[in-house]
Amino acid sequence: MGASGGRSPRIHRLLPVESARSLLCICTLLFLLNTADPTSLLIFVGTDGYDAFDPNGNMTIKWDVMQLTNRGYIAMVNLNNYQLYRHVERPGWRLEWEWPGNEVIWDIRGAEATEQGNCSMFMGQLPHSCLKKPVIVDLLPGTPYNNQVNNCCRGGVLSSMTQDASKSMASFQIDVGSVGINPYQQEWPMPSKFALGLPGYTCGPAVNSTPTKFLSPDKQRTTQALRTWVVTCSYSQFGASMSPGCCVSLSTFYSKTIVECPRCSCGCQDSPSSTKCARQVLYGEEAPVLQMSKDGLDPPPPFVRCTQHMCPIQIHWHVKVSYREYWRVKVTVTNYNLVHNYSEWNLVVNHPNFESLTRVFSFEHDHLHIYGPINDTVMFWGIPFYNDMLLQYGESGNVQTEMLLHKDPGVFTFQAGWAFPRRILFNGEDCVMPPPDMYPKLPNGCSRFPPRKKSLILHFVSFLLFSILIA
Repeated sequence: MGASGGRSPRIHRLLPVESARSLLCICTLLFLLNTADPTSLLIFVGTDGYDAFDPNGNMTIKWDVMQLTNRGYIAMVNLNNYQLYRHVERPGWRLEWEWPGNEVIWDIRGAEATEQGNCSMFMGQLPHSCLKKPVIVDLLPGTPYNNQVNNCCRGGVLSSMTQDASKSMASFQIDVGSVGINPYQQEWPMPSKFALGLPGYTCGPAVNSTPTKFLSPDKQRTTQALRTWVVTCSYSQFGASMSPGCCVSLSTFYSKTIVECPRCSCGCQDSPSSTKCARQVLYGEEAPVLQMSKDGLDPPPPFVRCTQHMCPIQIHWHVKVSYREYWRVKVTVTNYNLVHNYSEWNLVVNHPNFESLTRVFSFEHDHLHIYGPINDTVMFWGIPFYNDMLLQYGESGNVQTEMLLHKDPGVFTFQAGWAFPRRILFNGEDCVMPPPDMYPKLPNGCSRFPPRKKSLILHFVSFLLFSILIA
């Protein structure tokens, strides 16, 4: 059939069976070559912002124009973390944008610009910031009351919706001047190129939205913003880091096998692109010097204890006890990072038996109801002032809990690795799981073949014997 519209025709050809098999063999060979050596472990992570455990999660910047002034306008800026389990820890968010014209920030409450910039064109009182691309940071707790607004002054820390929704928003008020246009006209220029200053987050353009409405304290009157813009920011683990940040190890009471984290899960020792690590210093050697950030704003680069997996975080899942109607699991989170404490950490675990989770002893937890009646994903986090801070590597550099689960008839089994989690995330990052064929097996489950394959093999052997007998 000829092409239409001046476009060149597309010819669809099917590969012959031999070519398809050859291509499959080549792909298989390439995969084996890449995975035979543990130092070349391939880990595939989604590059987009979609998260199956939080399909609607995002960070939103809302810019509400509240009042016009002789020199511009006053706006209320809100940062909302609409993610179920991914939070923002210290040093916190660093909101930046680019002005469309010659705007300046005359005053700001609840936050501050990191630099004032060149304000030499002004006389008398100088603006708070004259930069074309200002960077705004949150104020610290204890800021004087006259410089605060609601939901400010937490040092840039934002909680997740599940952990503490009341602390998932940050706000500040900004006085914009020198707009260069008539402030009473219908259209106001909006900043562009927004960024949160957080690894892995990408922000889209500002979108004109329905003006935000505000309810008075007595709840009898409603006011609204003059104009509202909304910016949506999404997260990608691949954009945050090229390598994972955690791994999972497994063990059980019914097997002596301890399945360690896969080798080189987060990097390999002595690899140029891997995280730096410290081993035990021998007699006569000098201890390594930690390189801290120069300005004190950015967190120090990861510096971990030398291990075969090279991950800052290791999660160990131990099937501890089996009772008549229940079974017990112990989970330990160990921090191998020598220079970083994890505040308000969280753990997301996917397991088919979590619908019958009976009790968790040392962690707070909540079910993530993502897909209707499916209830197999739980978020865990520390108890405030007890274990909500995961300290750096050392004797106190771990947190642990035990959980009790009910054995559902017809569902529960210790066979085929069913007792182990399907997926684990630490602070919103996917952790590297051991391959399923390495999972600890039951004492009578050492065969290479699963039950279905065993049945097929038995039928095939029976058929061969029958053929020989009747021959």
